[in-house]
Amino acid sequence: MRIGEIAALVGVTSRAVRHYHHIGLLPEPLRRANGYRVYGIRDAVVLARIRRLTELGLALDEVRDVLADDSGRELAEVLRELDADLARQEHELRRRREVLAGLLEGPLTPDAPLSPALAELLRAAPATASPSAAKDREHLILLDSTVVGSDAVFTALRHIAEDPAVLSVYGRLDELDGAATDDPRVAALADELAAAVPDAVLAAIPDGGPVATGFGEALLADYPPAQAEVVRRVMARLAVRMRERAS
Repeated sequence: MRIGEIAALVGVTSRAVRHYHHIGLLPEPLRRANGYRVYGIRDAVVLARIRRLTELGLALDEVRDVLADDSGRELAEVLRELDADLARQEHELRRRREVLAGLLEGPLTPDAPLSPALAELLRAAPATASPSAAKDREHLILLDSTVVGSDAVFTALRHIAEDPAVLSVYGRLDELDGAATDDPRVAALADELAAAVPDAVLAAIPDGGPVATGFGEALLADYPPAQAEVVRRVMARLAVRMRERAS
């Protein structure tokens, strides 16, 4: 058989056969005096196996490993790994469809797409024109995109977001814009905010927390001095509580 014939027999393209030769996956057959390759049944068997393995989703390097192991043990191992990888992809596809379904259920905002947990949290929060509330929303969106496991944090924050008293807190934080870091309101507001964070929120924070990703530094830099001091003190108090929980 010539290259076009073996390709047609197995159901691949001549270009694919040449590529398999080029990367050493399919051994070169004997050539006639005129330079044409001559393929036999054994070549077709190997080529057909390559096609079946690639259709299963194996990469060509994995196919090479399988073909090099006549006992078949390598194939079983590779197929188990492939099955686990497909299961992970299946889970990720389900998760992404859930996110899309959540987006389609509600009005699409300029902030979209958001995780379902954050979308629910923002819908639960009272409407306000507070600059601090707007900044808080931006920070939550950043957290949503950069920290794995933030969904649990957003779910735990629902209790705080639904409390009308949160508007008063935002207002008091707004009033510190332009104030000095030693303003007496700073310590009082920081104490109140730290105490208002329930243990459920701390329990939901992933190991290492947002600070490990640089989120904490970016958060502080986004506030004017007095407001940043409030946030810094709150973060410090929460870090202490988290260490106490872990000990």
